Amino acid sequence: MSQIIFPLLSLICVLVSLQLSSSTANDLSLETYIVRVDSPVTQLLSDQSNEHLERWYRSFLPTTLATETETPRIIYSYRNVFSGFAVKLTADEAQEMQKKTGFISARPQQQLSLHTTHTPNFLGLHQNSGLWNESNYGKGIIIGVLDTGIVPDHPSFSDEGMPPPPAKWKGACEFNFTGACNNKLIGARHFAEGDGTPLDFNGHGTHTAGTAAGNFVRGANVFGIANGTAAGIAPLAHLAVYKVCSRGSGCSESDTLAAMDIAIEDGVDILSLSLGAPSRPFYNDYIALGSFSAMERGIFVSASADNNGPFNFSLANEAPWMLTVGASTIDRRLVANAILGNNEELEGESAYHPMDFPLTQLPLVYPGSNTSNSGAAFCTQRSLNNTDVRGKIVLCRIGGGIAGVAKGQAVKDAGGVAMILVGIEQRGFTTTAEAHVLPATNINYRDGQKVMAYINSTSAPTAGIVFKGTVIGDKNSPAVAAFSSRGPSRASPGILKPDIIGPGVNILAAHLTYVENNTNTNITFRFVSGTSMSCPHLSGVAALLKSVHPDWSPAAIKSAIMTTADNVNLENRQIQDERHLPADIFATGAGHVNPVRASNPGLVYDIEPRDYVPYLCGLNYTNREMNIITQRKVNCSAESRIVEGQLNYPSFAIRFGSSNQTFTRTVTNVGEASSSYAVEVVAPPGIDVIVEPRRLDFSQLNQKSTYEVTFSRSEITSNTSVSQGYIVWKSANHSVRSPIAVF
Repeated sequence: MSQIIFPLLSLICVLVSLQLSSSTANDLSLETYIVRVDSPVTQLLSDQSNEHLERWYRSFLPTTLATETETPRIIYSYRNVFSGFAVKLTADEAQEMQKKTGFISARPQQQLSLHTTHTPNFLGLHQNSGLWNESNYGKGIIIGVLDTGIVPDHPSFSDEGMPPPPAKWKGACEFNFTGACNNKLIGARHFAEGDGTPLDFNGHGTHTAGTAAGNFVRGANVFGIANGTAAGIAPLAHLAVYKVCSRGSGCSESDTLAAMDIAIEDGVDILSLSLGAPSRPFYNDYIALGSFSAMERGIFVSASADNNGPFNFSLANEAPWMLTVGASTIDRRLVANAILGNNEELEGESAYHPMDFPLTQLPLVYPGSNTSNSGAAFCTQRSLNNTDVRGKIVLCRIGGGIAGVAKGQAVKDAGGVAMILVGIEQRGFTTTAEAHVLPATNINYRDGQKVMAYINSTSAPTAGIVFKGTVIGDKNSPAVAAFSSRGPSRASPGILKPDIIGPGVNILAAHLTYVENNTNTNITFRFVSGTSMSCPHLSGVAALLKSVHPDWSPAAIKSAIMTTADNVNLENRQIQDERHLPADIFATGAGHVNPVRASNPGLVYDIEPRDYVPYLCGLNYTNREMNIITQRKVNCSAESRIVEGQLNYPSFAIRFGSSNQTFTRTVTNVGEASSSYAVEVVAPPGIDVIVEPRRLDFSQLNQKSTYEVTFSRSEITSNTSVSQGYIVWKSANHSVRSPIAVF
């Protein structure tokens, strides 16, 4: 959770103060335009009156309108959300406005549906239409969440509009007070290593549960930021919570296994695990073991990829029978810009946007040194006691074993008035928004270097922070979050991981109730970032797909998610990483989830539980190790063995030696009964890819067809980097894409 800061002369988006003007125009050519303009900076520093803003805004109107009094066209004058206004204009009048100095943009307003934590809308989910409608919002599906517990009386877990749980449900509610569980929260359990209650004392579990299946809550926000209607991805699915992480004892493997064990008995349809351990062989990975048993019983398992990016080979939860989920950004930014004394403006983010922070320059100080990583550089607790920060904006570096909010508290305790939090180099352009205890912003590493250079260039550095509120429409999104762990998989390099990426940066969802920043306001939602947040998004998507297609296996659901994923951002360019460079395949996997397309994929790559046996034998596991995974006797010497690439997976990860490699894939028709698919190949550089046959014809639903792919080197190269391409089967209505990684 971090902050972002933009130039003072650009739009100001903070809280909304709307001044309603009458508009009685009868001209049918008039349309409501949202106009954004520069802020009148020099005047605003001393004069922030409504009258001044009105004069400034009217100055942008065409001359014939600027002095009108009978039927004024300006509808709203925005004071805090941004510098701009809503106005009735003709297209010609809007065009004329663009000639004015200080004009930024004008576009006709769009009709908005009820908004959520925003990610459902970002993913194409809208009330009363599309996939939400087709899936009945996930009604009847049970999502089991293994995490830190839950706050049962949070409004996100109201059972308004919820039916009773399905007859198959066998779970229990282990709270020691009545009324905790209902038709939304149908079960809550705790385990031996815990603290004796399913109650969440951390907030993480409440957040992930709300993200997956929280009910609709109007007016969700953090201090007025990102205000809208909160909802989980499957808002009418049931929730069963299993508290496996507790105060003092962390997340116990034994508790986690026990939770998975009993969740299978309870009757969950989806398991959501925003936790894990470093890579291990599957027979020694308890989450992999538990999820194998769940998969055999038709339960879909979604798990976070871990937060050890941007480094390769940093994944957790790599088993091919699980969906491994990386994290991406969304198009909402919580803008807070740092303005340096040299007038340079640097983008940042924050979830705390105070209304009364002065638009003036204040002394700026860096308490560390250019040559050391002292505690003061990281603004650790008590490290600032002997520094002169009183009345100043303090520059703090991320790291040092202390969270951003705690750094802000240290600055505040030492008398500092605000904080600029600088990201580390590995984070690239990724910033996060936190609900700080004082005015603050999180800027990226590159801009942090600019701040340091400025501080070193003057004897009296100054800075300010301008809070611009919630801004929707970042065209770089989705981008891979810096922290999102990357492949290749250590446990099974021949399986492409992560499988998918989904929203995981600055996600607003249910949390513990708290009072912060001396506002005396109860806050029940919070922004959190991590693959822990992307995982429940995919858990919710799986619930929607399970509701639409109750006969689909976990592998079919995973295939649908992967083969329909997006690979371009909102600007229609290749998805980027934290450096704003094209992201490689071990960062994105198959791409960014597209739930609407996933509900109608055309073809799926299905895998039966028994199909994993020859794959596991091909990993050279011993019979004993096989028995641990499958919970039955397996003799690999009597079983057929396959190499990893032969598993009927929706993607390819090729490790090349000197010889060609040929694999088969079998697809199942889940689209139109009578359909034909032709293959298109974009081969990785230096690789020839031959697919036979090049056309697949189907005459009925659930019909299967097999094709063969041969990979060979077209040129000898010493390049050790990853190359990537894809195979896509196209029909009149579907595009079924399988990514290829060569390394």
